[in-house]
Amino acid sequence: MKFSSLALSLAMIGSVSAEVFFKEQFNDEKWSKRWTIPSKWKPKGEMGEWKHTTGKWYGGGQDDKGLQTSQDHRFYGMSAKLAKPVNNEGKELVLQYAVKHENQLDCGGAYIKLLTEGDKKFDADSFGGDTPYAIMFGPDACGSTKRTHVILHYEPKKDNVLIKQDIPCEMDNLTHLYTLVLRPDNTFEVFVDNKSVRSGKIEEAFDMLPPKEIKDPEQSKPADWVDTPQIEDPESVKPVGYDDIPKEIPDPDSKKPDDWDEEEDGAWEAPMIDNPEYKGPWRLKMIPNPDYKGPWEHPMIPNPDYKTDDSLYAVCGGKKGCTHVGFELWQVTSGTIFDDIIVTDSLEEAQKFAEETFFKKKAQELKMHDDVKEAERKQREKEEEELRAKTPVDDDDEHDEL
Repeated sequence: MKFSSLALSLAMIGSVSAEVFFKEQFNDEKWSKRWTIPSKWKPKGEMGEWKHTTGKWYGGGQDDKGLQTSQDHRFYGMSAKLAKPVNNEGKELVLQYAVKHENQLDCGGAYIKLLTEGDKKFDADSFGGDTPYAIMFGPDACGSTKRTHVILHYEPKKDNVLIKQDIPCEMDNLTHLYTLVLRPDNTFEVFVDNKSVRSGKIEEAFDMLPPKEIKDPEQSKPADWVDTPQIEDPESVKPVGYDDIPKEIPDPDSKKPDDWDEEEDGAWEAPMIDNPEYKGPWRLKMIPNPDYKGPWEHPMIPNPDYKTDDSLYAVCGGKKGCTHVGFELWQVTSGTIFDDIIVTDSLEEAQKFAEETFFKKKAQELKMHDDVKEAERKQREKEEEELRAKTPVDDDDEHDEL
């Protein structure tokens, strides 16, 4: 296949212009020198150990490893410095990584954070839940709540703002790729396995700015406003004797048994049944209210506190920008493997990295997963059969069956 010189030139320009701020595949033993596990965040006994492993099933060979949470009911933390600080003003920002839950993630986080130095220099030893961040992104599950977090820090509000509509997350035992894109037109997009699952305007998806309109404080519902749709019918009258109708009556079809002995059994009484004439407590008939005006709607006016902000996307803007990536998690059930992280200013660059890693390994991982699960199933059947063979048969049971 031949490419035109223009197409080739554009491709080269796109490749050169893309900047990669961080890339991590965890494929060598020096990962522990690139990453810092916080020693001042939680007591040592509450911290879980990271395991450098391929996992039970994988698609990239025995040298293609990730980092796995290895102990249940533990906190997990680690951070790494970017190759250079990120300032995403006027450009795209892409955060992407791979996640695999080899055990069911019943309650725990599997998200990544893009971190800022904040007011003080970043302290990797103290990195934890209170450390300032620009982005928190990825799966989080506990009980029936299972979602992909997208939380953006908004400095004017001095708050971390959660996306308003939950995004589902993948809960099987295979690796999945999570990608978040922030664009300079104040839009965002979330991909799972390179398929777009949510996109839109940041202003509409996140409560960063005050509402454009507010209820007019000078207006209130008029005192004579009628918003009751129905009223009691003044012509409705309770029928004479209505309250004398009993709830139950003796069953007219019931007859005294022939062998009933009143001396021994007492006086015979027919069983009671619901009275078909009983209509319940009397209630006045309701009719449409002729004065009904409908629900009163509070007039809206432009919010004087609302101001547009063209830099909602620039969570790593400013002089300090974003300097680190990190994981700070709590997991009830461990077994989550993290791999193939990239921070870049180009979705194309992130997708290229995904082709070299996630998609290259996907088919083989699925095959190995199915083979492992099948081998485990056969092993369970074998153990159950051996257990039955060792269990003595009760002679009394055999005699009972005969």
